[in-house]
Amino acid sequence: MNTNRQVLRPVSTLRQQVIEGLRLCITDLTFRPGDRLIERELCEMLGVSRTLIREALSQLVAEGLIQNIPHKGPIVAVITQTEAKGLYEVRAALEALAGSHFTLRATLEQREALTSALEDLRKLKSNQSDEATLLFLKQKAKFYDVILEGAANPVLTDMLRLVHTRVMMLRATTLSQPGRLEQSYEEIAEIVEAVKRNDPDAAALACERHVQQAEKLAVEVLADIP
Repeated sequence: MNTNRQVLRPVSTLRQQVIEGLRLCITDLTFRPGDRLIERELCEMLGVSRTLIREALSQLVAEGLIQNIPHKGPIVAVITQTEAKGLYEVRAALEALAGSHFTLRATLEQREALTSALEDLRKLKSNQSDEATLLFLKQKAKFYDVILEGAANPVLTDMLRLVHTRVMMLRATTLSQPGRLEQSYEEIAEIVEAVKRNDPDAAALACERHVQQAEKLAVEVLADIP
């Protein structure tokens, strides 16, 4: 394994850095669903002790990103169709609430940041390469950061970020489907337009529709996986 993801110290934040490093390896598909996670190789990749790796793996098991398989050890979690549907149902409800709250509570500066984040997505929507898909995902995460900051509900933020982490693997797969980047952009643009009209109900509905479209595609993708 030649990927170098060695974390930087200080020691006080080292455990969290290891957790975030492994989480990133999963969400950016360095490790794919079903891949075995071998402690010795993870220690070499991140440049930390086996104790820290085990603590990080335990945390990611709790988050649902990793599964412990008897006689095999930890693997990247494999999401079933049923689990995916459940995750997307929860995501739709939470994002609808976030969109509504943002419309009602966001400052002028936060609204301008949302428009700017949308423009950054527009620049990426026509490129269908794997690199562009990952960049789109990263920029989309920034878009949601703006939404959640403006929604001003820390509990909602924590819950939605956990769901986003769980579905990140599926999002990378669905966005790579032909035409999905442009479709996703148009759906997000509808959210921004509703915000600009100061219509919280329309913003919530646009958020919900966006997630429902993603769910439909994710379920189709999972159906094709043997």
